[in-house]
Amino acid sequence: MSDKFKFFSDPLNIYSSMLKDIEDAKKYIYFEIYIFENDSIGEKFRNTLLKKAKQGLEIKILIDSWGATVSKAFFSEIIENGGEVRFFKKINARLNIFTESHRRDHRKILVIDDRISYVGSANVTVRCLNWRESMFKIEGDIANAFRRIFIQNYNIYNKYIYDKKKQIKYVLHDGYQIIRDVPSIRFQQIKKKFIQLIRNACKEIIIETPYFLPGSMLRKELMKASLKGIEVKVIMPRHSDIRMVDILREMYFGQLHRSGIKLYFYTPQNLHSKLMLIDKETFVLGSANFDYRSFRYQFEMILTGKNPELAMRLDEHLNNSINDTNEFVYDIWKKRPLIQKIFEKILIPFRHIF
Repeated sequence: MSDKFKFFSDPLNIYSSMLKDIEDAKKYIYFEIYIFENDSIGEKFRNTLLKKAKQGLEIKILIDSWGATVSKAFFSEIIENGGEVRFFKKINARLNIFTESHRRDHRKILVIDDRISYVGSANVTVRCLNWRESMFKIEGDIANAFRRIFIQNYNIYNKYIYDKKKQIKYVLHDGYQIIRDVPSIRFQQIKKKFIQLIRNACKEIIIETPYFLPGSMLRKELMKASLKGIEVKVIMPRHSDIRMVDILREMYFGQLHRSGIKLYFYTPQNLHSKLMLIDKETFVLGSANFDYRSFRYQFEMILTGKNPELAMRLDEHLNNSINDTNEFVYDIWKKRPLIQKIFEKILIPFRHIF
């Protein structure tokens, strides 16, 4: 069975599609999510999952403890009806907040009946209803791969010592790659993949990300690509939901602009999409941001591959994003206030944790 992709950027459409597929589930529902909030959207998901639990389906939910505003009590009826709910690595005051407690499960995966998968950027919360997201719904056998990946993470939800090499093995499926990261300075599989794709680009690199804080190696590769004549575009929100990132990223803009990289600031609302498109052929979509924190400290996942029809759809999405942006103006950047330049330098030591 060949996999059929559908791309979403509107959270309302994402939630509607997910809820309908959960309603239609027959065997099991596995759901891994970073943010799950106690609001009207969270309640809709909880109530729909409860309905399926009462029908006897296997329900497994994995929520990051840092991102959740719900507790087990919120899911009590699901648990009473045989569902399982786990909170990934509960925050422990005895652990160092910058090491063990900072290593979060940032993945967003929904797998249903070995036939439907969702992967991308969207959380479960009213907060992001007007955000711009990036999410795939995939119908096909790739669901088996996502199911196995989910189970692996589900089984280490409370472990600080585990087999990292097993957790980061590439998963190949019908020409696509599922690439996983776990907190690690040594491995950083997603960053390595980004570098490989950037080095292999011939004409164009477009990155869409809510948090743009590339390390020195990624900045170097992007600038080298631009100086070779490859068109490099980066789309980010004018104002993200993390103000510290918005301040710190400014420090790198001049250097990137001088190498020919085009920077765009999305203005209608927050942009939370996590996408890369190379030469209008190779796509990357998943949970990983283009920043230190995703590469070093978080459990992340991306899907990458080539699909002409999908690449065309993503290119259209990215062009629509650019139509709603303001382009970086170097002369204005040079005149930014001294106090902002000071804050940029003050924040450098903390660039890995925002």
